[in-house]
Amino acid sequence: MQAYCMKCRGKVEIKNPKAITMKNGKPATQGICPKCSTKVFRIGKA
Repeated sequence: MQAYCMKCRGKVEIKNPKAITMKNGKPATQGICPKCSTKVFRIGKA
C-alpha cells in the first residue's frame, strides 16, 4: 500500500502498515516512510 510522504513530497510504499480507526470512526492506515522514517498516513480501508 502506498501513502504520500510530506517530507519526501511523493508517494512511498508504507513500511510497517498498521490499520487504525480515526476519532470520527473512519478506517485508516498508518506507517513509516522507508526513505526518511517519517510517519505516513492514508485514509480508507486497507
